[in-house]
Amino acid sequence: MATTTAGLNAAVPDAATQVEIYRRMNLIMQNDEASRKIIRSGRLMMPYYSQRGQEVIPSAISVNLNDDDKICTIYRGIHDMLAKGVPLKLLWAEIAGRVTGTCKGKGGPMHITHPASGAILTTGIVGSSMPIANGLAWAAKLDKSRQVVIANFGDGASNIGAFHESLNLASLWKLPVIFVCQNNRFAEHTRYENGTSVDKISKRAIGYNMPGFTVDGNDPHEMYATAHEAIERARAGEGPTLIEAMTFRFFGHVFGDDDFYMTKEEKAAAMAKDPVPLFRARLIADGTATEAQLAGMEAKIAADIQEAIEFALASDMPPLEELTRDVYAEQGVA
Repeated sequence: MATTTAGLNAAVPDAATQVEIYRRMNLIMQNDEASRKIIRSGRLMMPYYSQRGQEVIPSAISVNLNDDDKICTIYRGIHDMLAKGVPLKLLWAEIAGRVTGTCKGKGGPMHITHPASGAILTTGIVGSSMPIANGLAWAAKLDKSRQVVIANFGDGASNIGAFHESLNLASLWKLPVIFVCQNNRFAEHTRYENGTSVDKISKRAIGYNMPGFTVDGNDPHEMYATAHEAIERARAGEGPTLIEAMTFRFFGHVFGDDDFYMTKEEKAAAMAKDPVPLFRARLIADGTATEAQLAGMEAKIAADIQEAIEFALASDMPPLEELTRDVYAEQGVA
């Protein structure tokens, strides 16, 4: 049965973990602001999908993960990549289409991949993160590695056939995969209630005999506790979990979208509850961190992002021979 939070013995992040969650949230927020600014300035032209408002979800999940755990995400998942540790310089170089990027400039912002940090896949096909995550989870199970895999997707993807097929197979084989639906209330330009027949996506877990949780995806403590429970369950060989993390994206589906499908009132209400400054204030009020500590962290993040941007723009474009490299077998290779 779907519930709204983890169990009574829910894990609580210690002070250092809370500060680390905030660091990742602030990195995502500042990186998003820098991305929108650089497009407006004309220094880069690219498709861009803002994740503003959804910073908590990957930040609170990723602090529960090991370096060798894996994520599969979607084309609006730069926040997932940053939270998992994709290096800023390599990420920005890929966004800029430079040869120093994670995919040598051939993937672009919609297909960033960095296996070294566990970001195995970014896909532009709605719903396709899930069957691929199953494959990675099956490999982890065969290897007895105790690795877990996170499959990130949006609420619209829960209506794709791959969602249902993936949950069924993951449950049948008890795969160590956590299905994370980042429910931001809109599937591209379609409101949730106009495209989904069930009031909570987590209810669909019942049909596949796995736990399903609907949680406040903007509450770092609740998100952390639920992710911790699901990840530990997967590591113990007990199979998959479906987490529906409720959130709200502050901007349109794609940069330049006038978000006409959002009401001004609901957008203003969501932005008034911006999770980044709220968690910052909570850390200071609780004595978990000081103003000076967080300000220093934020200044370093800003400098790191600027350095990554300049590195990307100073890097070379891919040479002509990159057109066929990694596409066809190299000549002379057995």
